Amino acid sequence: MDLNLAVLKGHLAAPPEVRTLDGGSRLIRYLVTARAEQPRRRVDVLPVTLWDPPEEQIEIGGQPGDRVWATATIQRRFWGESVGRRSRLELVADQVCFGRSESG
Repeated sequence: MDLNLAVLKGHLAAPPEVRTLDGGSRLIRYLVTARAEQPRRRVDVLPVTLWDPPEEQIEIGGQPGDRVWATATIQRRFWGESVGRRSRLELVADQVCFGRSESG
């Protein structure tokens, strides 16, 4: 059996973006920074999307610098542009939680 599961702990890089699509679905897109020391020191900024969030999740919002925990699946999204077909990886969240403490 295959398993596509990502657990992410990082910091919110920008204010969340709430969008309502033409079909009525809503999403929140978060940009989360995650620091790594191995195999080399780096900071990744990862897009995390939560589809049809509960109203409480939208009200929570989140501020840049807030601690973020997310469980998600990794998906590749494709779209067409005048220069050809493009894609990117994103984390599609099942759950996103916030904390303001730097210790956790």
